[in-house]
Amino acid sequence: MVILIADDEIDIRNLIKISLEENGYTVLAAQNGKEAWDILTTQEVHLAILDVMMPVMDGFNLLRKIRERSTIPVIFLTARADDMDKVLGLGLGADDYLAKPFSIAELMARVGAQLRRSNEYLSPKEKSDTSITYGNLTIDKEKCCLYKNGEPIKLGAKEYKLLLHFMENPEKVFTKRQLYHAVWDEEYYFDDNTIMVHISRIRNRIEDDPQNPKYLKTIRGIGYKLHYTGEKP
Repeated sequence: MVILIADDEIDIRNLIKISLEENGYTVLAAQNGKEAWDILTTQEVHLAILDVMMPVMDGFNLLRKIRERSTIPVIFLTARADDMDKVLGLGLGADDYLAKPFSIAELMARVGAQLRRSNEYLSPKEKSDTSITYGNLTIDKEKCCLYKNGEPIKLGAKEYKLLLHFMENPEKVFTKRQLYHAVWDEEYYFDDNTIMVHISRIRNRIEDDPQNPKYLKTIRGIGYKLHYTGEKP
């Protein structure tokens, strides 16, 4: 597995690089977002660890570019740890967020967890050859792609997995905690904001009017369900 580290602090880059290599990973390093983007566009990368405050191109802008073409897991590792920064990072498509100073053992555990989930979810062995269609939406499980009226819709990895969970269980109401456990596979942790951010991003992708959704319905006081109320295709 190839992991990209983008951080302008050389000591942190070296610490993470050594630890990852000791765990059997191949590591590519960049000191700013521009260098990281050049690596991502020329080499295969399976996971990225990004700082937020970097010269030339910061972590948020780098993540925006990554999500235009890739669903690889992205972990933010940053001193900017207030709630608004975390919500912004998750809203842009980050999969995890770890504040500095950090435990290198915890980072290694999170890297391993993200790669396991990504591999399980993307592995052809685990996929069915069938597609799922609901309303005007179709998910091709073999290609991990979403289409609306036959046109491809870009989703981040967690957004795709969350929508897939809904489409495999249409009309069923899920609490935020149930959705978090199903998609993030965290038995003892739950982040309410994470679910709301990802639901909002999915609505912005699939709904004609996100303020008046025809697919993802909010069930007040409980959670969400997939219930199509538009014209039948």
